[in-house]
Amino acid sequence: MAATDEIAVAARARRFLAAHARLRPTEALPWLVAVAAFFVFPDRLTFGSQVLVMALFALSLDLVLGYAGILTLGHAAFFGIGAYTVGLLAARLDWTEPLTGLLAAATCAGFAGALSGVVLLRYRGLTLLVLTLSTTFILQEFGNVFDRVTGGYDGLPGLSFSPVLGVFDYDLFGRTAYLYALAVLFVCFCLARAIVVSPFGRSLVGIRENTARMHSIGAPVHGRLLVAYTVSAALAGVAGALHAHTNAFVTLSVFDFENSAGVLVMLILGGTGRLYGAFWGAVVYMVLQDSLAKFSPAFWQAGVGLLLIVTVLFARAGILGLVEAAGRRLRGGGP
Repeated sequence: MAATDEIAVAARARRFLAAHARLRPTEALPWLVAVAAFFVFPDRLTFGSQVLVMALFALSLDLVLGYAGILTLGHAAFFGIGAYTVGLLAARLDWTEPLTGLLAAATCAGFAGALSGVVLLRYRGLTLLVLTLSTTFILQEFGNVFDRVTGGYDGLPGLSFSPVLGVFDYDLFGRTAYLYALAVLFVCFCLARAIVVSPFGRSLVGIRENTARMHSIGAPVHGRLLVAYTVSAALAGVAGALHAHTNAFVTLSVFDFENSAGVLVMLILGGTGRLYGAFWGAVVYMVLQDSLAKFSPAFWQAGVGLLLIVTVLFARAGILGLVEAAGRRLRGGGP
């Protein structure tokens, strides 16, 4: 009977993973919107590329926060490492090829994530928040101290990069930067989706929901959290590299607390643990920030803060949570 029960459980697990791995038609919507924006807003593509960069940054955070339950306020550290990797390679070594720069940024940020994760992931809650935040501050100060290399707070302005694939040169209208950022985001999203729908991804959810139970069944909790943290750091590094490629400069502001806090707000707005929440959260946050800053440069954060309060009080699952709840009501499935 025990063997029969194990076979039944395994079969249910396979069906569960297959159902979640199946692509749904609604998943095409964000990509169709992104492609349509290229044609509808040709004079806003520079801003659009920054939205895509932040969507990738938020996606990287969702892997550890939304799925693995790792609370961090220091994800900007990996974003900054990725940005400075391609910036220093271009400025000091004349390594300007974009795609290999992305790989170098992912490698450096991923290595930093693995190295720091060995220690940091042994802690939880407030301790982990403080340690991750402090790590980012330390990196920022190191960048200031070694200003002969990093440029200090002046950063690395006027960076120049080779055409993408040796063909598509960066233009003043931001067309190449937008399509380049969109293509990289799509590839990274496919990787993230493959991870979260895999047995490894479901085990991360199990760790998030009940760490003690995962320990009791023999799951290597720390090892799996470390792998997720490393992959997330690598994706954040790619986002940082894209930031440098599309802006042609890097400053120590990439390590600012506002960067870590901002991407966390994006996830809260969009909905954690959903992947696509990173898309809609980044769009809402960036568009709201841009619009309110034009209306009142000194108080735009008040508008974002008000929206965040409303979201936390009345839509804890974020924008996608509201959409999913509305869909269930329409199908007659209740709240």
